[in-house]
Amino acid sequence: MTVKIAIAGAAGRMGQQLIAATQARAAAQLSGTFDRSGDYETDMAAAFSGADVVIDFTLPAATSDIMAAARTAGAAYVLGTTGHDPDQRQGIERAAQTMPILWAANFSLGVNVLLGLVAQAAKALPADSFDLDILELHHNRKVDAPSGTALALGHAATKGRSQSLDQVATYARQGETGARAVGEIGFATLRGGDNPGEHTVMLVGEGERIELSHRALDRSIFAKGAITAAIWLHENRKDQPGLYSMSDVLGL
Repeated sequence: MTVKIAIAGAAGRMGQQLIAATQARAAAQLSGTFDRSGDYETDMAAAFSGADVVIDFTLPAATSDIMAAARTAGAAYVLGTTGHDPDQRQGIERAAQTMPILWAANFSLGVNVLLGLVAQAAKALPADSFDLDILELHHNRKVDAPSGTALALGHAATKGRSQSLDQVATYARQGETGARAVGEIGFATLRGGDNPGEHTVMLVGEGERIELSHRALDRSIFAKGAITAAIWLHENRKDQPGLYSMSDVLGL
């Protein structure tokens, strides 16, 4: 079975990677591409017509329109965009009641294994004995911080510790901060060059430190993972509305 895939944001760097990854997979066929230009709604409808899955790595502000156009076309939706505000996230959750959506902060297979390892480590190493911080580095054109992957790692850690990330996250330290609170999870954000993405979770105890890291060496890994997700979504959930993740794809 060949899965017909349409790419939103086709002119961007990630869009070009997605096109190449689609064309390289025997089980996938590029059925259309769309980028914001010309007659927006008409061009999008034409690009998505006949697609089994629409893949979107654009901007949070575009998610609602692209998602709605995918639903109108009868396509499932793979979303790799991060940085949505609470209202936008709720819109995605509502849409998943009527269509299959697979949403991930990171489509690297390695990162998704890392998420599971972080949850296990955080559960095994108690917050009153091991402090946990997350460091991330991305290229200098990335517009959101911390990265969606860093936040996903934070959620994995708090899941392991039965915490809420909103209650324990610290996104900046400056000046007289006082002693670190027990259970706090800190984030450090670095930006520079053309780095596709590096993430390290540090668990620091008395006399020892554990580091769990993933380094993306090539942006193509994200595109390849997204195509794998699109194929899985069509083959396994095409008639089942819901909000799916890479954990579902990998059986984690």
